[in-house]
Amino acid sequence: MSQKKVLVVDDDLKIRALLRRCLEGDGFLVEEAENGEGVRRAFSRDFPDLVTLDLNLGDEDGLDIARDIRRNHDVPIMMVTGKDDVIDRVVGLELGADDYLTKPFHVREVLARVRAVLRRTENGTKSQTVQISDTSAISSLLCLDGLTVDLDRLVLTDRSGKDCDLTTADFRLLSAFLHNPKRSLSRDRLMDLIDGPDWAPLDRAIDNQVARLRKKIERDPARPLLIKTVRGIGYILTESPVEQDYRSSSTA
Repeated sequence: MSQKKVLVVDDDLKIRALLRRCLEGDGFLVEEAENGEGVRRAFSRDFPDLVTLDLNLGDEDGLDIARDIRRNHDVPIMMVTGKDDVIDRVVGLELGADDYLTKPFHVREVLARVRAVLRRTENGTKSQTVQISDTSAISSLLCLDGLTVDLDRLVLTDRSGKDCDLTTADFRLLSAFLHNPKRSLSRDRLMDLIDGPDWAPLDRAIDNQVARLRKKIERDPARPLLIKTVRGIGYILTESPVEQDYRSSSTA
């Protein structure tokens, strides 16, 4: 079995050295980049199997680099960053990040998450975010069973055209489902997608969030058809969102 290559993107030499030692000690090949230009050079030589990406790269924004990667590649991206802002997490996941790890971190957790992301992508269970955000020439406006989701503005409009009062937690959960339509998601996987390293393995927490979201998006919350329970596993979004161009929506 060939060694997996990880591209470590961080402007902090000490962090890059730490991740290199951690990953190489576990059998990975490692290449480093400190900015967007370094990322482009690395991809011109060979495609990595996974990218760890810092969001704060001095004068550069890691989200812009993630966006550039996603335009042409579906390589898994794990954001390793000091930013712990909820919006940064949501935007990172919207752009196609497969996982999100905040500093300070433990090297064992980094290794566990890297291997988990690689397993998911190798098994064909990678988040469907790539399929949505790869079409960046089209608007980030999504339609789902009469609902309209604006990924840029983090706004959900109901079937009568009124803005739904979604909390940040509601929107993160909805985004996780939108990026994994028609795919059974366990409670643990959902918590990973919406909370990164901060989740606690309590089934009731995610159950309560799903129940709250259903009240806001289902036609009949008592008989949910969009987000259905998968017995023994978790939940599934039964429909795929449809991308809609802003121009067509404004003329409707």
